[in-house]
Amino acid sequence: MAVAAVPHEVAVDGRHVRVSHLDRVLWPETGTVKADLIDYYLRVAPVLLPHIAGHPVTLHRFPEGVTGPHFFQTRCPPHPGWVRVATLSYPSTGKTFDVAVLDNRPSLVWAANLSAIELHPFLAPADAFDAPRWLVVDLDPGAPAGVVDAAEVALSAREHLVRAGLAPAVKTSGGKGLHLYSRLPAGATYADSKALARTLADALTERMPDRVVATMTRAKRHGRVLVDWSQNDPGKSTVAPYSVRGFARPTVSTPLAWTEVEDVVRTRDGRGLFFSPADVLDRVSSYGDLFASML
Repeated sequence: MAVAAVPHEVAVDGRHVRVSHLDRVLWPETGTVKADLIDYYLRVAPVLLPHIAGHPVTLHRFPEGVTGPHFFQTRCPPHPGWVRVATLSYPSTGKTFDVAVLDNRPSLVWAANLSAIELHPFLAPADAFDAPRWLVVDLDPGAPAGVVDAAEVALSAREHLVRAGLAPAVKTSGGKGLHLYSRLPAGATYADSKALARTLADALTERMPDRVVATMTRAKRHGRVLVDWSQNDPGKSTVAPYSVRGFARPTVSTPLAWTEVEDVVRTRDGRGLFFSPADVLDRVSSYGDLFASML
């Protein structure tokens, strides 16, 4: 057994965090190992944590790496006492869950050690679970549409949201899509945000009927961008800004400047919208948190 596979503890901000199998390859295509994932989350924590602290988080776990079985885990797995949990109840189903809340760097290391590559926070904080902080719209292109098509739709969506009095921000999905966020006013409910998102989806479908679809039906998505408004629901979570994704290569859901989206549409070249963890750390060093307006 490799030394890195032996469980041991590391000190993080005054906590002792148990880690193991640090040499486990999570991305065979690049040889990226669990230790690399943990290191990234430690280094990106100053900009990541403000966007997830206080929010219940669903963990997308890849115990054998991205080529093996994976699963979303909302119910908090066994954890040390210093990992915060929030109890969420769903009256419609009668279900109650204890969900992890990742408020600090030790809890990020704990989650990454579980091979939780992706972090998916709920849109409302645990102490006000009926009050979403953000409206979220997922722009998901159906082949042969791609990230350039998503960028064009994003610019149209921005116009609509600005007219509605909102100030949207944009990030990559880590794949070929884009995510639009808008900070909601105090007192907004999920009914409010879902209605806003549905109105946006319908407006874009009317404006660009050959380019946009607002229904999940696979047959209708060919060559169009799905404007997924359904994320605005208390039972759903969305991948966090700065979260790594469990795709074939390690990419990150990366906040963008709107000028970057405009450049993609102008040049018809979306290759620059795919970022590795190292790329993201460089961007944070140069630009700070491009998603800070959502805080």
